[in-house]
Amino acid sequence: MTNRIVDHPVLGKLTNRPPVTFTFDGKTYEGMEGDTIASALLANGIRQLRVHEGTGTPRAIYCNIGHCFECRVTVNDAKIVRACMTPIQNEMVIESGKMQPAPFKASPEEWPRTYAEFEKMNDNHKEGVPHA
Repeated sequence: MTNRIVDHPVLGKLTNRPPVTFTFDGKTYEGMEGDTIASALLANGIRQLRVHEGTGTPRAIYCNIGHCFECRVTVNDAKIVRACMTPIQNEMVIESGKMQPAPFKASPEEWPRTYAEFEKMNDNHKEGVPHA
């Protein structure tokens, strides 16, 4: 862990704490007891925690106090976990947020604005398919 602060100007020297082993996106890393997921990842040089679900642009820690949800990850199959607020635990399995598939194949300008427009769009795509 090359990015860990061990002598803080305000907090003083940080004592050695027991190591905690965890995985992030399939790779094994080591943190320290008392770390949050975010601080353990940062200490290991990992800044990107997820990508924007729609655009795929990278996202990282933003507020670091639990308000913005930019640092959300999946932990042991639990989705939408805030990395900045969640203490790291031994053998934790953490996965970054991935880009989600687009709900429509049309461009945003062509997306339906009402449910009636959605139904019409959906019917147009099902031409030749009998309705139940």
